[in-house]
Amino acid sequence: MTPRPPFAWLRTPRRALACGWRKLAASQRGRLYQSPEWEVDGGVERERPRRVRRGRAPQWMLAAVFSLASGPGCINPAVTGSRAGAGLIIERITAVPGGRANGSPAGYLQSDVCVRDEARGPCQVFDDIGQVTTRLHFKDPGTVDNPSSPTTANFVTLKRYRVRYVRSDGRDRPGIDVPHPWEGAMTATTMAESQTAAFTLVRASAKLEPPLRALIGGGGAVILNVAAEIDFYGHDQTGAGVAATGRIGVHFADWAD
Repeated sequence: MTPRPPFAWLRTPRRALACGWRKLAASQRGRLYQSPEWEVDGGVERERPRRVRRGRAPQWMLAAVFSLASGPGCINPAVTGSRAGAGLIIERITAVPGGRANGSPAGYLQSDVCVRDEARGPCQVFDDIGQVTTRLHFKDPGTVDNPSSPTTANFVTLKRYRVRYVRSDGRDRPGIDVPHPWEGAMTATTMAESQTAAFTLVRASAKLEPPLRALIGGGGAVILNVAAEIDFYGHDQTGAGVAATGRIGVHFADWAD
């Protein structure tokens, strides 16, 4: 056997050495594709085509497939509020003090925490009723020559509302500085024309709790000024959620009867 001359590896073809290093690195890193291998065909070295190694798909590929499957095209647009073709504009909110037969709606509310009537008793409390007027607005208004017009699918039905009271000085602790927030139910549908619906703005029970209870007997000398923030929630006739928010000033006191 003829001994191999010293430093024979230096005369090894450079491509073969590079291939060996690539094969070693690929076996250590576990790449998805195998490194190219070399074969001798008729005395000429040729590179074999790459072969895909069978195995589990990488996590980034699974995440990409999942994100595509959960995209907007796979979600029912009827359950997303942003898919509604029309929203609500609150034109105005008015209120009528409770317990007064001759009261007329106004853009603010003088809420009487104690109504004195000889026929009904020394001190009575009543709900204060609010009225909200709404109309539709389209996210795509169309053009001047071809404006958008509502269909029955665009009609918005209000189902509930939430009332919260705030003060301009930032003292908004419920039950101490302002009445407690609360939610109520309603059903009112805004169609092609403006719609006016009634709702309870101030509950009678709130006038029997702090801080409104402390105003009874004050004779109007002590007034609690707040802003009532009302959030209205509903949906169009496809089920897409719609919401709108309005405000009205409320002045609580034991007003003169």
